Amino acid sequence: MSLETQNERIDSHPSDDSHPSAQKNNLDEAIQSAKNKLLEQQQDDGHWIYELEADSTIPAEYILMNHFVGEIDDEIEQKIAQYLRDQQTEEGGWSLYTGGDFDISCSVKAYYALKLVGDDPHEEHMVRAKNMILNHGGASHANVFTRITMALFGQVPWRAVPFIPAEVIILPKWFPFHIDKVSYWSRTVMVPLFILCTMKPLAVNSRGIDIRELFITPPEDEQHYFRVTTPLSRAFLLLDQIGRLAEKLVPKFIRQYSIRKCEQWFLLRMNEEHGIGGIFPAMVNVFESLVILGYPKEHPTRRQARQAIEALLVKRGNSMYCQPCLSPVWDTCLAGQAMIETETEANITPEIEHALDWLEDRQLSDEPGDWRIARPNLAGGGWAFQYSNYYYPDLDDTAMIGWAMHRTGNDKYSEPIQRAAAWVAGMQSNGGGFGSFEVNNTQYYLNSIPFADHGALLDPPTADVSGRAIALLSLADKEKYARNINDAINYIKSDQEDDGSWFGRWGTNYIYGTWSVLTALEIAEEDPQQGYIRKAVEYLQNMQNEDGGWGESNDSYYPPRHYRPYQSTAFQTAWALLSLLAVGEAESETVRRGINYLISNQSSDGHWYDDSYTAPGFPRVFYLKYHGYTKYFPLWALARYRNILSNKS
Repeated sequence: MSLETQNERIDSHPSDDSHPSAQKNNLDEAIQSAKNKLLEQQQDDGHWIYELEADSTIPAEYILMNHFVGEIDDEIEQKIAQYLRDQQTEEGGWSLYTGGDFDISCSVKAYYALKLVGDDPHEEHMVRAKNMILNHGGASHANVFTRITMALFGQVPWRAVPFIPAEVIILPKWFPFHIDKVSYWSRTVMVPLFILCTMKPLAVNSRGIDIRELFITPPEDEQHYFRVTTPLSRAFLLLDQIGRLAEKLVPKFIRQYSIRKCEQWFLLRMNEEHGIGGIFPAMVNVFESLVILGYPKEHPTRRQARQAIEALLVKRGNSMYCQPCLSPVWDTCLAGQAMIETETEANITPEIEHALDWLEDRQLSDEPGDWRIARPNLAGGGWAFQYSNYYYPDLDDTAMIGWAMHRTGNDKYSEPIQRAAAWVAGMQSNGGGFGSFEVNNTQYYLNSIPFADHGALLDPPTADVSGRAIALLSLADKEKYARNINDAINYIKSDQEDDGSWFGRWGTNYIYGTWSVLTALEIAEEDPQQGYIRKAVEYLQNMQNEDGGWGESNDSYYPPRHYRPYQSTAFQTAWALLSLLAVGEAESETVRRGINYLISNQSSDGHWYDDSYTAPGFPRVFYLKYHGYTKYFPLWALARYRNILSNKS
């Protein structure tokens, strides 16, 4: 937002005007303006979709993929290169989110991508990037995924990456490592990667570009690609070395059989034109594997894999970037929640019904899914995050959609809600918590394997998803699901941080986690005067900034975590307000100041704009910016505030 636009909004809605009628007029106008803008952006078939932006790793990987397979599109790549240059920090490197610290893995990939498209390494921006990488230990210090990419381009020896042969796919389930023991995103990325790391192909790299200048020690001489930090990681590294020695003993027919099994596994999960798992890293690995396996360019499967990747590209003026995935279901249920809040239950508009009908059509039932490995007898009923990802519905989307449908009071949604609730209840993990896609995915020892230096191999239960599950089960049938709800609340109590907050696995961060929990506890009719809830209220009060808003950087995923000052953002202010409104704080000065912050910082077009990244894909590794969060969350909070005050008057 420009300074002029912000000042104009502040002048027309002064935050220090405490006259009740003036505040109500400002509030009504802000709600109507945001609502109108949201309706303008609704698609003809009823759904909403906004950009989902990641860090520079994803667009850099798009360029690297093109040069790996020898399918170069100079026009697109030059636009992506411009995006990468725009994202480079003044110091010379690339970070994982706005204002974040230098990240060596992202920077190595961005540098390589720019060099591949023709940027001269002697240009000022390339020199700055090289110097930053060298000052942080050089490219040998990049993470496993980056080193695998470099190995595929012949920039590091294959001993620089973990030993992950195709035979992993045929390991028995009792073995310490099995693909069923990791998260959905891990297995969809790993299985095609098994093929690449087994066949060890060399990138086409038709321009013959290398990045030897990014290494302090020549890559062939480097002896310290793996960093051992614990006895367990040392043991896994030893097993890795033994596996390399034993590889020579693997019969050729076993190798061919294993590669074929990997191929069959991902072909079953291709997800048509939407791509395997609906996520870019897995799509790229599948596409590259298809090329290496000999699928010709015009083969329908290879074309489909490529088309799924192309659908993720977004033009932005003279630049372009690649999204990590698409978020239509999530955007639609959250925009729907905001729209429902602006209406009364007796006045659910055609636009809201249109959105929920679009969602209803996408509920899954008898489709195959990896979740059935743990729950083979559980009936389906979930929703996926993307337009299509039928192998991988998630509890977060499912619970939020069921919650939104329930709020309409429309009986036609009763059956989808009950199916969703039964599925969510059946996906509860031991200990009462809920993960996003998996049940009991808590094999934490696997985070010590050499491949898992990103620390995001698993999908264990988290407070934010558990909160969402509590909300749905309480709405669907509180008596029927009483035990599930009680166990989940006990899990949430045990998972509370010392300062009263909850960790935000899928949103930044403790403000998001606290919002997810407190709004659920309200629906479960937990007494808001309980000590643990008042402690959460105190946390939010302490986090409020002088301008009345709330803000939290993705830095909070790194120690020390709490109470780091950060500029206010509209979406985090909305989460904090929704949290406080859920526990009876509507008439507090804290809430009044937060509401005034949102009104004062609304732009003239009805929306709010923040540069901050809104969520982790994987904490400390990969971050996301949901462009919709500044569109619907502030509207939801303002409308919720108005409704509560209206009910009190």
